[in-house]
Amino acid sequence: MRNYAYPALVAVVLVLFLSGCVWLKSYGQARVLPREDGKATLQQLELNWQDYSIYYTGLSIGAAAGIMFDLKSDGKSLVGDRWIKVEDQETLSRLISVVRSYTQFHPRLSRILGPDNQFYGYLFHALGQPVFKVVDEDTLYAYELKSPVYFGNDGAANGDSK
Repeated sequence: MRNYAYPALVAVVLVLFLSGCVWLKSYGQARVLPREDGKATLQQLELNWQDYSIYYTGLSIGAAAGIMFDLKSDGKSLVGDRWIKVEDQETLSRLISVVRSYTQFHPRLSRILGPDNQFYGYLFHALGQPVFKVVDEDTLYAYELKSPVYFGNDGAANGDSK
C-alpha cells in the first residue's frame, strides 16, 4: 500500500495545480499604476476621452464607484451589466472628481489586463478589488464595484458596528 501513496499524492497535487491554472485563465486583473504615473495617465485619459468607450458604475454620477476606459481601437472589449456609458467630457470630468473625492479610500488608476497580461483598458476606482471574467478571447466582463458612499468616514460599512 505504501508503494502507491507517493504516486497518488503526486497525482492529486498535479490535478490541483492544473485546475488552478485553468481557473487563472478565466479571469483578468487590475494592476495599480504607481501614483505619479496614474495621475499623468488619468489626465491623458480625460484629455483623449474620445479614443475610449467610457463607463461608470454606481448609484448615480454623484455616487460613482468607478470609471472604466475601454480603448476603441484595440479590438478588445470590456462589458458589464451594471456599467453605464459616458457620452461627454463634462460628465467624465464630474465622475473623475467624484471618485477622487473618496480620499480615505485612496483612489487609484489601474491597467486592466487579461489572463495572459494583454491590455484591455483602465479602471479608476477607490474601493475594493475589481473582478474581470473572461467572456471570450477579446472580451472581459467587469463586475460591479462597491460604492464608497455605503461607507462612513471610518471606512466601516454603514450599519456595521466596530
